[in-house]
Amino acid sequence: MDDAALKSAAADLDGASLDAAMRALGRAARDGAEALRLATPQTRTRAIAAMATRIRVRAEEILAANATDLRRAEANGVSGPMLDRLALNPERLEGIAKSLEVVAAIPDPVGAEIARWTRPNGLDIARVRTPIGVIAVIYESRPNVTADAAALCVRSGNAAILRGGSESFHSAQALHAAIAEGLADAGLPASSVQMTPTADRAAVGMILAGLDRTIDLIIPRGGKSLVARVQAEARVAVLGHLEGLCHTYVHTGADEGKARAIVLNAKLRRVSVCGATETLLIDSAVAPRLLPLIAADLVEKGCELRGDLRARSLVPAMKPASDEDWTTEYLAPILAVKVVDGLDAAVEHIETHGSGHTDAIVTEDQAAADAFVAKVDSSIVLVNASTQFADGGEFGFGAEIGIATDKLHARGPVGAEQLTTFKYVVRGTGQTRP
Repeated sequence: MDDAALKSAAADLDGASLDAAMRALGRAARDGAEALRLATPQTRTRAIAAMATRIRVRAEEILAANATDLRRAEANGVSGPMLDRLALNPERLEGIAKSLEVVAAIPDPVGAEIARWTRPNGLDIARVRTPIGVIAVIYESRPNVTADAAALCVRSGNAAILRGGSESFHSAQALHAAIAEGLADAGLPASSVQMTPTADRAAVGMILAGLDRTIDLIIPRGGKSLVARVQAEARVAVLGHLEGLCHTYVHTGADEGKARAIVLNAKLRRVSVCGATETLLIDSAVAPRLLPLIAADLVEKGCELRGDLRARSLVPAMKPASDEDWTTEYLAPILAVKVVDGLDAAVEHIETHGSGHTDAIVTEDQAAADAFVAKVDSSIVLVNASTQFADGGEFGFGAEIGIATDKLHARGPVGAEQLTTFKYVVRGTGQTRP
């Protein structure tokens, strides 16, 4: 689909026709949810595996569509890190296919017993996992979200309505075509996973309104403005994913080699992911020795450093940090640096400026590690590991729809299990209540 086709995709569904098309999408999703809920685990597994196969079959078409998106993005002045989020190549596309195969191999959560007990009156009570229903996923530039969201929703027995950003429109449509073929191969209806047929932003508003109460949950995956809009306007439940204001704290008990390797990886392995460290906190007791070494590692790899007064006194080449730097998700090779007086000061900074996403401590002091884990109330807290492990695949979930920073209904990487709710199944032998 070229630029003219992209414009016509929005133009053809203006006004009443767009409203009718979106409402029909919601009604069809209800049918898809019922089909998925009643399907066997084996059928859902076959569908996800078939999606991976169809993505490989359609690889040239998907990469061509992505090249179109990249050309449009570059023409519109999209920055390097955002282009990296958008870009596909044969290796990344194969990675998408493999991630679907991992999802296909994980245990099917639908119908699994979470708990079971027997009451004194003989009633047998079980808490059983069940799908949520229809999940709308609104996301921006990452094409892989199309496949990840589809696979995780199918694995958890939920129908999906996907709405990607206009910058990834062609990529998402090409991936969805492969997904639809995979569903058909397994005998599941196309309404199990649907893609909004337009780049028109009005479609987002209709999704937020709930499409005549056919949507059970909305998951936004994107920048701060997208998540804020969804949380402010949605009339149905939202599973929030705030920005990744992630911190790495180098404690006084840190091992030098670990600290240097972890900070370098946490910031620069891939700067455009939400698990990238955006602020380095370093203890004043070890800053004179370690900070110049860590800074040199980062600068050598092209990272810009912005420090407070004490950090700049140790590394004068740093730019001065402003108040805004402590609350900025750069998604770029830029790192804010602050020298702190002890663990409590580090925790206070994280509580004040963090987003509750992912935070790490580097230390060989077990008591300090335990205190950090207890005091930092983020969705993911790491000890002696890079914040870049904030990823559903790394947690063994196969893939993720996002990192939930809310405390309800799920928290941290959102995989298939986190996309289920539960019901109670009570079995009796004729009991009546006195």
